[in-house]
Amino acid sequence: MTLRMKKLACFATTLAMAGTLALPAVTLAQAAPTADTVGITAVQNSGMQLSGGDVRQTVANIINVALGFLAIIAVIIVLVGGFKYMLSGGSEDKTSEARKLIVSGIIGLAIILSAWAITSFVLSRLLAATAQ
Repeated sequence: MTLRMKKLACFATTLAMAGTLALPAVTLAQAAPTADTVGITAVQNSGMQLSGGDVRQTVANIINVALGFLAIIAVIIVLVGGFKYMLSGGSEDKTSEARKLIVSGIIGLAIILSAWAITSFVLSRLLAATAQ
């Protein structure tokens, strides 16, 4: 590819990205949103409470969800390491890389599970100590 073609491709890409960024502003050219158009009034009239729970319990739920996602990522790392190990074909470099991935995933999973146990213990004791 010549230099002129590279510049042309770069210009076309930049133009396409600028157009993509400007398109929502053009298509959503309307009046400013009000409470009625967004639906806030309907939620207020329905009697639904968006945050009726205890803040400590909400924090505990957020921590549990975050640790769950981290555990899923650690399991995926172990699976990727296993696939790399199976597909290594006996190559010493590939098998050592796969073993490192598997060991790293298992260590990460152990850390995540211990963090979950510690936070679960601490939060249960905190909730018990501050119960009304």
